[in-house]
Amino acid sequence: MAKILGPHDGKTGSLGSIGVRFMIGGVESGGGFSLVEHPMAPRGLAAPLHRHSREDEYSFVIAGRVGALLDEEVVYGEPGDLIFKPRGQWHTFWNAGDEPARILEIISPAGFEQFFAELSDPSRFADPDDLEALATVATRYGVEMDFASVPRLLREHGLTLGPGTR
Repeated sequence: MAKILGPHDGKTGSLGSIGVRFMIGGVESGGGFSLVEHPMAPRGLAAPLHRHSREDEYSFVIAGRVGALLDEEVVYGEPGDLIFKPRGQWHTFWNAGDEPARILEIISPAGFEQFFAELSDPSRFADPDDLEALATVATRYGVEMDFASVPRLLREHGLTLGPGTR
């Protein structure tokens, strides 16, 4: 079935430090992939250092300058660039600029978009500052998080944990 999703269509939410717009889910793609948009506030860290056991992520930069730590390598992407984060690799990403940034995140196979749906629904995840609850949810989705990495990432890259941008 054909589908057109306009620039303001799709359910949106906040993941704390970044936003999320749900574009294509696993049900629609037959499980092959999901697609979300992540708007990011200037100098905002998206997540602690983490790694996925089940899926690869592809971040296509559509606005701004995005930094990413892939294992021990720091890379930067600008509009039109694609940052590949394979499963099993420790990584994180952030808005490396002073203007808002946006990425399209392709997740393959699908399923991890449900992690974002759970975290952005206050009826399912009430306290975004509860790291123990966040770790429990992450474990259900096959993700390991290194919360101790956050202070170092903020300091080394001049970042904040500001509110997500819709």
